[in-house]
Amino acid sequence: MPRVSQEQAKRNRQRVVEAAASLFRERGLHGVGVADIMAAAGLTHGGFYGQFANKDALAGEAFDCALDRDRRGDFESLVAEYLSSEHVGSPGGGCPIAALANDVAREAPDSAVRRRFTQGVRRFADLIGNLLPPGSAERRRQRALATLSTLVGALILARAMDDEQLVGELLDAARATLRQR
Repeated sequence: MPRVSQEQAKRNRQRVVEAAASLFRERGLHGVGVADIMAAAGLTHGGFYGQFANKDALAGEAFDCALDRDRRGDFESLVAEYLSSEHVGSPGGGCPIAALANDVAREAPDSAVRRRFTQGVRRFADLIGNLLPPGSAERRRQRALATLSTLVGALILARAMDDEQLVGELLDAARATLRQR
């Protein structure tokens, strides 16, 4: 069997990470197997351990990949996109913090996945803080963390409900609250 070039191996690895990022957000960390991820990436199961130490190592990279989505714009744009019906309806392409919080909460306190998740929360809070109006560092940090909590909490609740009217009210209320801050 011919060897894969380093460039092709790099592309294959990125395909695996992107497939895992989507599947983990759709089905949870424990709802997806290595075979599922490799199939979604269009690769054979056998190549997985040549690229990743284990599924947890992949989960950390997949989380980072999902979190690194391009989030340009201002505060209003971020809130509008995050609390949109499109985001509610597409967990596989959405925020990994909201999609994976419950799974990560069940991980061991010293797990690599939990560490990556915590770093991701810090990064997202920092991004939000940078979009807020000037103020003291402490006040901006508090507002950023409260905003992050409102965004993630509203998204998780909206995805869990079966009443579209209530979902709309919840998203509207969260957007209104964040506009007032």
